[in-house]
Amino acid sequence: MSISGDGKVIVAATKELAVRWAETKQFWQDAKSREFEHKFLDDLFASVDEAAPVFDQLDRLVNRIREDCE
Repeated sequence: MSISGDGKVIVAATKELAVRWAETKQFWQDAKSREFEHKFLDDLFASVDEAAPVFDQLDRLVNRIREDCE
Protein backbone atom coordinates (compact mmCIF):
# COMPACT_ATOMS: atom_id res chain seq x y z
CA MET A 1 0.00 0.00 0.00
CA SER A 2 1.11 3.54 -0.63
CA ILE A 3 1.25 6.54 1.65
CA SER A 4 -1.65 7.98 -0.29
CA GLY A 5 -3.63 4.76 0.23
CA ASP A 6 -2.88 4.81 3.94
CA GLY A 7 -4.06 8.41 4.06
CA LYS A 8 -7.33 7.43 2.42
CA VAL A 9 -7.82 4.72 5.05
CA ILE A 10 -7.28 7.29 7.81
CA VAL A 11 -9.69 9.76 6.19
CA ALA A 12 -12.34 7.06 5.75
CA ALA A 13 -11.96 5.88 9.35
CA THR A 14 -12.26 9.45 10.59
CA LYS A 15 -15.40 10.00 8.53
CA GLU A 16 -16.87 6.82 9.99
CA LEU A 17 -15.98 8.05 13.47
CA ALA A 18 -17.72 11.36 12.73
CA VAL A 19 -20.87 9.50 11.67
CA ARG A 20 -20.81 7.32 14.78
CA TRP A 21 -20.17 10.34 16.98
CA ALA A 22 -23.18 12.12 15.46
CA GLU A 23 -25.29 9.07 16.30
CA THR A 24 -23.90 8.96 19.84
CA LYS A 25 -24.61 12.64 20.40
CA GLN A 26 -28.30 11.97 19.93
CA PHE A 27 -28.26 10.05 23.22
CA TRP A 28 -25.32 11.57 25.11
CA GLN A 29 -26.03 15.27 25.53
CA ASP A 30 -24.37 16.55 28.66
CA ALA A 31 -21.35 18.59 29.68
CA LYS A 32 -19.07 15.55 29.55
CA SER A 33 -20.03 14.76 25.96
CA ARG A 34 -19.31 18.34 24.93
CA GLU A 35 -16.01 18.21 26.83
CA PHE A 36 -15.07 14.94 25.10
CA GLU A 37 -15.91 16.36 21.69
CA HIS A 38 -13.97 19.55 22.32
CA LYS A 39 -10.98 17.86 23.97
CA PHE A 40 -10.52 15.00 21.51
CA LEU A 41 -12.66 15.00 18.41
CA ASP A 42 -12.54 18.63 17.25
CA ASP A 43 -8.74 18.54 17.02
CA LEU A 44 -8.71 15.07 15.49
CA PHE A 45 -11.15 15.98 12.73
CA ALA A 46 -9.31 19.23 11.96
CA SER A 47 -5.92 17.51 11.92
CA VAL A 48 -7.04 14.77 9.56
CA ASP A 49 -8.59 17.35 7.23
CA GLU A 50 -5.28 19.23 7.15
CA ALA A 51 -3.19 16.07 6.71
CA ALA A 52 -5.23 14.51 3.91
CA PRO A 53 -3.58 16.40 1.03
CA VAL A 54 -0.14 15.86 2.55
CA PHE A 55 -0.43 12.09 2.15
CA ASP A 56 -0.70 12.51 -1.62
CA GLN A 57 2.26 14.90 -1.65
CA LEU A 58 4.38 12.48 0.37
CA ASP A 59 3.45 9.62 -1.92
CA ARG A 60 4.57 11.59 -4.98
CA LEU A 61 7.80 12.60 -3.25
CA VAL A 62 8.66 9.04 -2.21
CA ASN A 63 7.94 7.79 -5.73
CA ARG A 64 10.19 10.46 -7.20
CA ILE A 65 12.97 9.52 -4.78
CA ARG A 66 12.62 5.84 -5.72
CA GLU A 67 12.82 6.70 -9.40
CA ASP A 68 15.91 8.84 -8.84
CA CYS A 69 17.64 6.02 -6.96
CA GLU A 70 17.02 3.42 -9.66
